Amino acid sequence: MYLQKEINEQPGVLARFLAEQNENIEAIAASVREFDPAFVCIAARGTSDNAARYAQYLFGARAGLSVGLSAPSLHTLYGQPPDLSRALVIGISQSGQAEDVRRVLDDANANGGLTISITNDPESPLAQTAKHHIDLLAEEEISIAATKTYTAQLTAIAALVTAYADDDEMRENLLALPDAMEQTLTQITHIAHWAERYRYMNQFVVIGRGYNYATAFEIKLKVKELCYIISDAYSEADFRHGPIAVVGEGFPVMAVAPKGKTLDNMLDLLAELSERGAELLVISNDDRALDSGVKTMRIPDMPEWLSPVVAVVPGQVFAMNQAIVRGYAVDKPRGLSKVTVTQ
Repeated sequence: MYLQKEINEQPGVLARFLAEQNENIEAIAASVREFDPAFVCIAARGTSDNAARYAQYLFGARAGLSVGLSAPSLHTLYGQPPDLSRALVIGISQSGQAEDVRRVLDDANANGGLTISITNDPESPLAQTAKHHIDLLAEEEISIAATKTYTAQLTAIAALVTAYADDDEMRENLLALPDAMEQTLTQITHIAHWAERYRYMNQFVVIGRGYNYATAFEIKLKVKELCYIISDAYSEADFRHGPIAVVGEGFPVMAVAPKGKTLDNMLDLLAELSERGAELLVISNDDRALDSGVKTMRIPDMPEWLSPVVAVVPGQVFAMNQAIVRGYAVDKPRGLSKVTVTQ
């Protein structure tokens, strides 16, 4: 089973990336500072779009730059691209084959913007289009569900923002990521033991906020594509504005609630969901949050801004084990292919 192998490769992928891409990323960050962008525009699809959600928070909080997610159809279908002349434009794609994402960068180049690609293939069309390229160095990912390439994308974004901010404390925190990933994998082996409990679950909600808004969306995607479960993701704040009405006795909710600025609000929501009888599955490094869970998945203590890199991993493992107990093809979910080329 390739998916299990690729999940377990993540500590090594992060270590290799941080060791071998550091010089390149520092040089790219210097170019970005010289360009002095007015804002950041990110083009991505699928899992890569969830990495872009993380970038929205990190560039805003640590680099003071507003981030917008591109609407690639403006470039391909409508032929009316926006003005990207003062933008840092980042294309994110595991394969680098997405033509609509490439077209966003192509138009930005013609417009005078500064372009960066983040892919796992330096020879791909997207990588060849961008002025600068960040290679994920994740080696081949065979399983259709992206795991190691996603956490490598998050790490690439974190490294780029760290270099742009020129922050030594952030650099030190980054270097601890491979060990944190290894520790996470060691701490969540028990998920397989209780997977059977959720074998007949047919609806599912994932909650996160701030940096981990992206994590909620990525876990939701993994559960949906591997297990064919109707699922959705919300920020803690948005969930209170209506969707919480669906929660009753036994309704499964996975909450991503690490220590940080969002924790108090997440604790409050967990208490309310508990009163409603929700089946709470909690990913956290805070004992109060974990105490509220029917099932718990502990992650290491670490800065909140880096927590999405490891917080997604329990969701990957949960989705994989659900697919196994349901008898589904783990590496090749029905109707999906590894490379999806959109126009």
